[in-house]
Amino acid sequence: MANPSAVCNGHLHHHHHQKQNNLLKSGIYKKNGITKGMKKNGISNGTLYKKTFIEHFEQAPMYVAVLTFLGFGVGTVFGYLRDFMRAWGLEKRNVATEREQQKDFVPLYQDFENFYTRNLYMRIRDNWNRPICSVPGPQFDLMERVTDDYNWTFRFTGRIIKNVINMGSYNYLGFAETDVNALKTVTIELQKYGTGICSTRQEMGTLDKHIELEKLVAKFLGVEDAMVFGMGFATNSMNIPALVGKGCLILSDELNHTSLVLGARLSGATIRIFKHNNMQSLEKLLRDAIIYGQPRSRRAWRKIIILVEGIYSMEGSIVRLPEIVSLKKKYKAYLYLDEAHSIGAVGATGRGVVEYFGMSPDDVDVLMGTFTKSFGAAGGYIAGKKDLVDFLRTHSHSAVYATSMCPPVAEQIIRAMKCLMGLDGTTQGLQRVHQLGKNTRYFRRRLHEMGFIIYGNDDSPVVPLLLYMPGKIGAFSSRMLEKNIGVVVVGFPATPITESRARFCVSAAHTREMLDTVLNALDELGDFLHLKYSRYSKSSHPELYEETRLELED
Repeated sequence: MANPSAVCNGHLHHHHHQKQNNLLKSGIYKKNGITKGMKKNGISNGTLYKKTFIEHFEQAPMYVAVLTFLGFGVGTVFGYLRDFMRAWGLEKRNVATEREQQKDFVPLYQDFENFYTRNLYMRIRDNWNRPICSVPGPQFDLMERVTDDYNWTFRFTGRIIKNVINMGSYNYLGFAETDVNALKTVTIELQKYGTGICSTRQEMGTLDKHIELEKLVAKFLGVEDAMVFGMGFATNSMNIPALVGKGCLILSDELNHTSLVLGARLSGATIRIFKHNNMQSLEKLLRDAIIYGQPRSRRAWRKIIILVEGIYSMEGSIVRLPEIVSLKKKYKAYLYLDEAHSIGAVGATGRGVVEYFGMSPDDVDVLMGTFTKSFGAAGGYIAGKKDLVDFLRTHSHSAVYATSMCPPVAEQIIRAMKCLMGLDGTTQGLQRVHQLGKNTRYFRRRLHEMGFIIYGNDDSPVVPLLLYMPGKIGAFSSRMLEKNIGVVVVGFPATPITESRARFCVSAAHTREMLDTVLNALDELGDFLHLKYSRYSKSSHPELYEETRLELED
């Protein structure tokens, strides 16, 4: 069953299309821009979106939800039965247990988490952590492994499964490659600098390559300055605490990545959650924050900062940036935008959601992104005003304590970014961005036509395909691998317990033949496992709000 909070602004699904048609005919809503014609007391708010903004969050039929809960219920009952048998020695206990001397200690792990891992996750554990032994390009080689004790341990057979189509890596622009000519500059830097820095940025870890990369990132994004870090996760978790603290308020989307959540918690600021991409929910929190201030003292908040992502990696949805920027200007808040999955992947020239919506980088106070996806490297960046970046150079925990980015990785990012900007003298980077867009739209359209429920925006290369029932997670992954297709399957606790899914990541490096091979396999497997739950064909109409309480500025 679809997460109601994941349905944007008004909980509209495809079964409201007739209502939408009537509204379109009546002139209340305009098709050219989802917020065109949104009215408050008969006054139009103007056009915030310059093109149609369409996202899909279809709700599964009721019987699917019932069978999903039933499947988890049956698994839980058998889990307790097996625990009973293990306690009485009727079944071998493979899981680690506390020593007799520790029987009165508080358990190290929570009981349900341990139970879930032991009795539910273990049944399909072979679908995760499969080791590959090649570059994670459009195809990869996989090390075959088998289990003799129902997934408690694995052993490798020595066989290599060749040319598996890679539908799981974040290789959006295809820069994860081993072409000798493409990596020539990386090889030169490796020979010149070696592999490691062995120091932090504030000590002896700042090289000329870091300065070159930071200037290039700032130029690419169109901002005053930028700072790079060696780890993408730490870019969020170690820098948010430097920007906000006690007496500050963080407004965080409920589906934000763990790195944002951890950074917010470490900051010591007050955290309030708004519904995913829901502007009514966000505005209510902003209004309450201004009116009531801090709890007890009622003093004004020192800072109010909104944390959002460009593309949400489990939902495939794109942030409603124009509306959020309007709200942050209206209520004088700050905006922190995580473009980990969107930088390079969307926008006419790969400059992320800011370019995708035709907005100015100055509209966003803190621009964050990673080099681990579209650039085929490692690390992350924070960019914006020079004052902001200078402050982080002094106060960032990453700058003070973390080892600097290694030079060959910095050169790989420079190579990829110059390619995107056309500074290598070719149009190859632009061609990759356009090819990714074509592949994404083709793949999503075909899945819609087949009858699968998929989440997210039509332009998002992250494509979640809903599986729902726990028994189908393992069956889907193993059957796809038999067809030489590598996929990522995701279940609880990474998703809501009733929304297990397969997550496809489309790449510019995928050929049409590769995508057709995957789509044909999905069509066949969808019929075999009864995964085609969608009750609606794709609509040309954008999702519209049932009600609007926003007063947005142009």
